[in-house]
Amino acid sequence: MAVKKSFPLRINPKLYEVLEKWAADEFRSVNAHIEYLLRDSAQRAGRLNQTASFPEEDDNVKDC
Repeated sequence: MAVKKSFPLRINPKLYEVLEKWAADEFRSVNAHIEYLLRDSAQRAGRLNQTASFPEEDDNVKDC
């Protein structure tokens, strides 16, 4: 498994509550859901190769 980059994230508590509920609705952890949203946004913006593979996450992230 590839090593992931760790860093602190300061986030508005109300936004965190929204993300926490959203992540639960998608059966993800908040961390996994934030990573999913960032990856999806990067792909839509053309900043990330559409065929980029994240093998260490394939089994843990639900595609919507």
